[in-house]
Amino acid sequence: MSTQPLRQPGNDDRTGDHSPKISLNGFFSPRSIAVVGASETSYWGRNIFRNLTAQGFEGRIVPVNPKRQTIFGIPCIASLRDLTEPVDLVYIATPTDTVGAVLDDAASVGIRHAVIIAAGFGESGAHDRQLELQEKAAAHGITILGPNCPGFVNIAQRVSAYGQEIPAGMKSGNVSIVLQSGALATVIMKLACTHGIGVSKLICMGNEAIVDTADVIEHLIADSETRVIAMFAEQFRNGRRFLELARQALVAGKAIVVLKAGRTPEGQKAALAHTGAVAGDEAVVDAALRQVGVARVRSLEELLITAGLFASGVHIKGARMGAVTASGGACDIIADRASDEGLELPAFAPETKKALSEYLPTFATVQNPLDTAAVDTLRDTGTAAVPMDVVAEIVSRDPNIDFVLYLGFNVVPQTRPDDAEADKQAARMIHVRDMLDASPIAIVPVSLSCMEVGPFAREIYDANRIFMLGGIEFGITALGHCVRWQKACDAARVAAKIEPPAPVIAPGNSRKGPWSEHSGRKLLEANGVPLVPAELVSSAQDAVAAAGRLGYPVVLKICAAEIAHKSDIGGVALNLHTAEAVRDAYERVAAAGRSVNGAHVEGVLVSPMRPRGVELFAGVTIDPSFGPTLAVGLGGIWIETLKDVSLRVLPVTQDDIQSMLRSLRASPLLDGARGGPKVDIAKAAAAIHRIAQASLSLGDQLQAFEINPLWCLEDKVEALDVLIVTE
Repeated sequence: MSTQPLRQPGNDDRTGDHSPKISLNGFFSPRSIAVVGASETSYWGRNIFRNLTAQGFEGRIVPVNPKRQTIFGIPCIASLRDLTEPVDLVYIATPTDTVGAVLDDAASVGIRHAVIIAAGFGESGAHDRQLELQEKAAAHGITILGPNCPGFVNIAQRVSAYGQEIPAGMKSGNVSIVLQSGALATVIMKLACTHGIGVSKLICMGNEAIVDTADVIEHLIADSETRVIAMFAEQFRNGRRFLELARQALVAGKAIVVLKAGRTPEGQKAALAHTGAVAGDEAVVDAALRQVGVARVRSLEELLITAGLFASGVHIKGARMGAVTASGGACDIIADRASDEGLELPAFAPETKKALSEYLPTFATVQNPLDTAAVDTLRDTGTAAVPMDVVAEIVSRDPNIDFVLYLGFNVVPQTRPDDAEADKQAARMIHVRDMLDASPIAIVPVSLSCMEVGPFAREIYDANRIFMLGGIEFGITALGHCVRWQKACDAARVAAKIEPPAPVIAPGNSRKGPWSEHSGRKLLEANGVPLVPAELVSSAQDAVAAAGRLGYPVVLKICAAEIAHKSDIGGVALNLHTAEAVRDAYERVAAAGRSVNGAHVEGVLVSPMRPRGVELFAGVTIDPSFGPTLAVGLGGIWIETLKDVSLRVLPVTQDDIQSMLRSLRASPLLDGARGGPKVDIAKAAAAIHRIAQASLSLGDQLQAFEINPLWCLEDKVEALDVLIVTE
């Protein structure tokens, strides 16, 4: 049993938790369990025993109840202090106000693992009560799952500490499920049964007083019985730790599938900045999960079916799909959904077309997706295979195809037919298994609809290790997730770790609130960000002299930390071609600055006016879960008008930034669409990378950091304006 020091209470995971990691070794595989509050009539206490009996648990169960002599025929003790030999885990099913005393009893006999079902702690606003529980657990060295937690199920090792019903027929497998909502546990297990998905572990998190979701994810990445982690998340308490664990999972070849519900309670914090308005909480979650290869799904069905596909061990080499079905209507649906998921439907190679034309009826149209045109009714293979199986094999040999979507199982009986038909169907499934194993690429069986597979079909599928994807809709969605994950996984395995250059901190950058543009320019310059030349002046005469040195035409801008949006107050003058125009503009701009109450005007910035180019936007804001997040898009007035932005959680590489720019809907403009100016994408990405590094140099002070616009013309890139806000 673990005696490792526990996370101390009071740490806020959203701001980073540097306390000792929690070891969960042995927690989910106890060989002896004490149930405090055991009862033959209590819902929770009764289900614990029923579940353990149904699972065939071979360990020791100790009921604890001072009012009973026996529970379900098992001798009962009055208190944990009456134990004559230690147990591995205690399940506490007693009222809220008794939990602390039970923990004292557990500590006195050396119990170090506990599941607490009782509610009435932090989830109900009783934060002081939960803090007391954390302090007591930490003092005793007890690892707690919960409170407000029904517990866990370990199908692989036939043990559970779970107070709700475990559905009959749960299949052992390699999908582990982590839930931040215990109420969903039973329905998810029923869905797993419906779709024939084998489960290793199901773990409900409760209030996460000691063990949090990241601790469990870390444990499952190292768990040899887990290949896929399926997760329902209401929040990411420590988003940055989750992303790091997701990267570890990629390298380990383990997929993470997440259903994220709800929205982060914090609103956009940077009221002065554009970034907060265009980088919404959910958009950041999408971007962050995509960065680390996590498949984000939108429903419980998609969660389980996608996890099942990953767990099947199918290897999808690329996005080029060949589809084989017996329905013309299904071909239309497949084509639409493939486009939605970024899957390609390439034309068949000439040799494939020839082989299909020779095998299919003369009235069949040989194209991808392929309607086999009732071939099953017109041919006899002479083997256990049906003609559609032969067609799938032909398509699987096409050099233009990475995997085959195979909808050839509509005629499989759901209930047991007569013996002759049952033997015929069983023989066919043996052939299908051999076909899947021998195929040079993945052949993925899919049903037409997401319906429950009947008992006979399930029997012959399971006997031959055939995973049937649940319907065209969820099946193609799952395949899209699989293709994207495989790409991310391959990249993670070969990516060299490149240490970014250490960001430089400009002198005097410890301040609160918005910075003046002049101060922001110093920080950018110190970090190597290319800047438009500028001089800070305090008189009309100095402005004219600066314009002469910089070259006409010029721009004048008021410089004051308190004036974030200069043009709104008349604090900007553009396209000034003469000394007289500069003098007049200086007086207007300076007067506009003086008219702002409380503004500390540092002077007026003079810069050369740049010709027409492409204006980009690069901004960094702080997401409450994932930390500093970079947004790039078209700049100037278009940033909030179009909201065409790409997001990444920092740090990022220059290659990442190039991908971000290419992903914009407006990316053709960067290539000079319709005769417009072009952008050197590599140089723009290098500049944005330095901007990101400069923002990180501010550490925990950073609130908002943006360049708008970042002017680009051919190989020239310059920051024309900067807004920095610290706290």
